[in-house]
Amino acid sequence: MEPTIFVPTDLYLMLSAVLFVMGTLGVLIRRNAIVIFMSVELMLNAGNLAMVALARQWGQVDGQVFVFFVMTVAAAEVAVGLALIVSIFRTRKSINIDDLHNLKG
Repeated sequence: MEPTIFVPTDLYLMLSAVLFVMGTLGVLIRRNAIVIFMSVELMLNAGNLAMVALARQWGQVDGQVFVFFVMTVAAAEVAVGLALIVSIFRTRKSINIDDLHNLKG
């Protein structure tokens, strides 16, 4: 039987913070709708990682249950978001965010 390796919660939280900052920068800097969409998903997963790490540290299951529901909502968001992106691409032939500001009425 192999010994278990203990990873401190601080490292999980630092990784979560790095992933969240990367997602934030992706949303703020990039102009491609799919990249922005993936960056938002990265930010959601960073929050999930933090919740699971803190739930593990405190010995509670509540954080893990909440993460399950967040992942369920994120999966529905992906389905709707990608459908919208595909629909916009079919009509505009571009998914560049700067080109989409003309979608007003």
